[in-house]
Amino acid sequence: QVQLVESGGGLVQGGGSLRLSCAASGLSFSNYAMGWFRQAPGKEREFVAAIRRSGDIATYADVVKGRFTVSRDNGKNTVYLQMNSLKPEDTADYYCAASNLYVQRAAQYAYWGQGTQVTVSS
Repeated sequence: QVQLVESGGGLVQGGGSLRLSCAASGLSFSNYAMGWFRQAPGKEREFVAAIRRSGDIATYADVVKGRFTVSRDNGKNTVYLQMNSLKPEDTADYYCAASNLYVQRAAQYAYWGQGTQVTVSS
């Protein structure tokens, strides 16, 4: 079965960096666009970033643009989210997801990981 497993979350001071990883198995990874979403306590899940199958094009939410970078290694079936200049408002559970389409809508992602928690202190 399909599994997406996130790692790399943790506690970091404001201004710091974290790199999230998402290892995929049970699917033809290079055939899927990959996305990152996040959900803060009491808030709805929101789009963070997405990357095309080939990894040549990515898109970002305005609130993370210029600070976060999404990348993928199709040989390792892994997608990454490099997060720099972290702010307390970036505190959330972060999820990776796989979709047949290169989109921002969560509803169009078929497979989801369990999430990894990111906490940014002020």
